[in-house]
Amino acid sequence: MPVAIAFGCIIVLLIVGSLYSRNFLSPEYLLQQLKVGAFLGIVATGMMIVILIGQIDLSVPWAVTMGAMMAAAAAAYGPTGEVLAIPFGILCGVAMGLVNGIGVAYLRIPSMIVTLAVNAVAQGLMVAYTGGFAPQDSASAAMKYLAAGTLILGLPNAVLMWIVVGALAVFLLNRTTFGRAVYGIGNRESAAYLSGIPTQRVVMLAFALSGGLAAFAGVLLAGYAGKAAQSMGDAYLLPAIAAVVLGGTSILGGRGKYLGTIAGVILITLLQSILSVMQIAEFGRQIIYGVVIVAMLLLYGREKSGR
Repeated sequence: MPVAIAFGCIIVLLIVGSLYSRNFLSPEYLLQQLKVGAFLGIVATGMMIVILIGQIDLSVPWAVTMGAMMAAAAAAYGPTGEVLAIPFGILCGVAMGLVNGIGVAYLRIPSMIVTLAVNAVAQGLMVAYTGGFAPQDSASAAMKYLAAGTLILGLPNAVLMWIVVGALAVFLLNRTTFGRAVYGIGNRESAAYLSGIPTQRVVMLAFALSGGLAAFAGVLLAGYAGKAAQSMGDAYLLPAIAAVVLGGTSILGGRGKYLGTIAGVILITLLQSILSVMQIAEFGRQIIYGVVIVAMLLLYGREKSGR
């Protein structure tokens, strides 16, 4: 039902958008919106995995930024650096995720606290690295091609990357032992542990995936913009959470489908576009995202209590 509601809201937004702009329903504009939404879609994929285990990842903003900045920094070291730039940026995000996962799974620190702390540490490290100034390193040619180029029938490569990430996520969640463990932990971690699931390892890997995917989105963003920028990931935290929750994934964990996350990402992207056309300030958008998340939290909380 939440997925159907999300797709229904998408149709409503398309109609509303067409009233404000004649070009809103043009194939070129919709493809551009899909391209913009691809970055959010990759971030939301990792966020969904973490939310499914009943946790939250607040380190996304600087995981995105660190991935972008470190990939661009590596690209500055000649041909070898350009080859290693993308995997190096992703690995930096994975390292952040592993720190989060160890803190949550093994040290039993609440995910909200440890991920917020890791986000602050990453911010400090990146500010120290740049000396407080805007990063000067440019994205590599491969980063620019993955983010802004086209490979198949005019489909932007950024969208193609999201399709690949989404397909892998669906396979991982629905066809592997890891995916079944994720849903089991989200429903009841103690029961999952007693059934033989290595809960600590699964939680740690879930956070590592979230960090890696956030960093990959940062790498693509740097390629799209031509270079990294400080705080470029700040705009993705609330929209990523909102997209996952709007798509029907329970914020309490254990329930949700990736199709819903896709619908949520498209919904948020269209909503952002309409708010931009309506010239709503950034603080107004953040208020809207917050209201949406709180409303869905209340809905899922009551639903869980009822069962």
